[in-house]
Amino acid sequence: MPAEETPKTVAVVGASTDRRKFGNKGVRAFARAGWKVIPVNPSEAQVEGLPAVRSVSEIDGPLDVVSLYVPAAVGLRLLPDIAAKRPGEIWVNPGAASTELLAEARRLGLRAVETCSIIQVGYRPAEFS
Repeated sequence: MPAEETPKTVAVVGASTDRRKFGNKGVRAFARAGWKVIPVNPSEAQVEGLPAVRSVSEIDGPLDVVSLYVPAAVGLRLLPDIAAKRPGEIWVNPGAASTELLAEARRLGLRAVETCSIIQVGYRPAEFS
């Protein structure tokens, strides 16, 4: 990334300290790709050396992407806080989507994309074992 470019900012909801979980692999993939990563986990102070926040509502400043690594029922409860941040997109990872979550995200004006965030930023999940 050229020095004059500002890195994109992502909130990884469901960030995990367990390196086997996709919520951790996603944090590492975004960081490796040069993004500013904000791990979101209500019970961790940091993830992969990055300061974590308890909820998306605690994040100051704009978000390019919110990446969901939580079960659909949890994500559904979090959508109002995510919508209030007005991110460019919300990336709903495999296992985090439901018809209800996607419909509600769109109803709230979010651009919801079903995708694997790790692949989206140019890596394969197996690279983060």
